[in-house]
Amino acid sequence: MTVRIVRLGKARHPQEGLRIGTVRHLPRGVPKAKYASDNWFDVWYPDLAPSAELVKAGRTATSKNDWDRFVRSYKRAMNEPSARRLIDLLAALSHSANFSVGCYCEDESRCHRSVLRDLLKERGAKLD
Repeated sequence: MTVRIVRLGKARHPQEGLRIGTVRHLPRGVPKAKYASDNWFDVWYPDLAPSAELVKAGRTATSKNDWDRFVRSYKRAMNEPSARRLIDLLAALSHSANFSVGCYCEDESRCHRSVLRDLLKERGAKLD
């Protein structure tokens, strides 16, 4: 059993399991009935997404310092009690269920999901 970190909208791995969208906004122009069948997500969980302000900071980061500042801010937000408990829950579930978490960004290295991957790993998640 594992948790996968994925790009939403891409084909699913055969054993991926439930796909959780950790994005601030729903996919544009996609009817709600198509979210799962079009490989976006099965469950939308924006609580693990960066705030609107942080999304903007991440998208406009042009230097390593800008990106590092985004990462620190996102990690600080994910260290709030409710987010920390959710990450702990996902890490524990990764040992007994297959599921994935993801975002729309093309480049994972410049996406909050790369940070989420690290946070899950730090909490003992079994990652693919």
